[in-house]
Amino acid sequence: MITTTLDTTRVNLKYCLYARKSSEEDERQAMSIESQVNEMLQLAEQQGLQVTDIRREAHSAKNSGQREVLNTLLADIATDMFDGILTWAPDRLSRNAGDLGSIVDLMDQGHIKEIRTHGQTFSNSPNEKFLLMILGSQAKLENDHRGLNVKRGLRAKAGTGWRPGMPPLGYNIMKAIGPNDKKIVIDPERAETIQLIFKKVGLYGFSGRMIHRWLKEETPFTTRSGNMLALSAIFRMMKNPFYYGMFEFPEGSGNWYVGKHDPLITKDVFDAANEQMQRPDTEITVWGAKNFHFTQLLTCGGCGSGVTAEEKFKKLLDGSKRRYVYYHCTRGRDVNCAEKFIREEELLKQLLYIIDQVDLNTIAAKRKFQEELERFRKFARGVLGQVTDGSTGQKVVDMKMYVRYVLQEGTREEKQEILKCLDSKLMLKDQKVNIEN
Repeated sequence: MITTTLDTTRVNLKYCLYARKSSEEDERQAMSIESQVNEMLQLAEQQGLQVTDIRREAHSAKNSGQREVLNTLLADIATDMFDGILTWAPDRLSRNAGDLGSIVDLMDQGHIKEIRTHGQTFSNSPNEKFLLMILGSQAKLENDHRGLNVKRGLRAKAGTGWRPGMPPLGYNIMKAIGPNDKKIVIDPERAETIQLIFKKVGLYGFSGRMIHRWLKEETPFTTRSGNMLALSAIFRMMKNPFYYGMFEFPEGSGNWYVGKHDPLITKDVFDAANEQMQRPDTEITVWGAKNFHFTQLLTCGGCGSGVTAEEKFKKLLDGSKRRYVYYHCTRGRDVNCAEKFIREEELLKQLLYIIDQVDLNTIAAKRKFQEELERFRKFARGVLGQVTDGSTGQKVVDMKMYVRYVLQEGTREEKQEILKCLDSKLMLKDQKVNIEN
């Protein structure tokens, strides 16, 4: 027969039972939340403790102030809703200095009369508070050492040529049995498509958006979770050296390793793809800032949206670059429009064919011709033959006259180009154009 001796000083205390379990690697051996609750309820019944509430939480205690349930509990204790805390062990309450300090402060202020664990009691006395702080600090020390050991183990794994963590799309993790067995193997369902992605970008000038549409419209390719590959994921894939056999660990550390996994592509293909994905400032500045010859003149026949264009550059074997311009639907009215891209050379070829087949508006064409003819006459009168070279006696072009003509009669592109040729920088201030000194 079990006899229970009640402590009359604790009969009127209101306890809150707090149970916590972290899902992280370092607490796999800790008791489950419900096991903690059952054990502590039995203890409360044996010792006659009044448990007025139970708070459960599944969260790591490494960082202070991050546990919502604990924060609410401490706030309730500050209002004297509870007098004590019942928990399985001190490390259930804290594994960091911040939360531990908040708990001890509440004890100093008299809000927490007692903390009961499975084998210990901590009241508002110097010795017991000191012991609580020692146990909490010990839990933090163990946690810090465990973190260092985990990081050391991951670095050691990287040093053997195996990248820690989940490999990128196109690879799977294989549980190795022997020391020479592959730990990361090629995914047979996705590897071939990823190889094609790099080749289409690096060798055929595909852009990220073109790859995204190709995957969506012409392949059954999905991620491990069964979703379509996002455009941002395509750009990240293009920059991942893991696909040609190298990896950095940790990322941003500058520590590079030669992987033991089988590469999907060569470094030459990787470099070509990355160069193609870049947009140098000398070639492309802001999206939409470049003017193409036939934009704003065509309408998509599939959905009625406008037609836009983008340019890509392919590096040739001699080191030079070849420029390609692709026209396609903006998909402004229908994001799923199936109209495909067309190269500018093919578009121009078809436009010239159409010109031969249709009757032009002769009045509009004649007006345009007259405008161009008059523009040429102004150029001839205002610029050509206005200045004579004193040494040769020949007529030469007055460049200032030419600049004035362009600013008055030139197209927008001509005006912009001529102003870019000035040695001085122009500033607009107080509605006046000035030359910056």
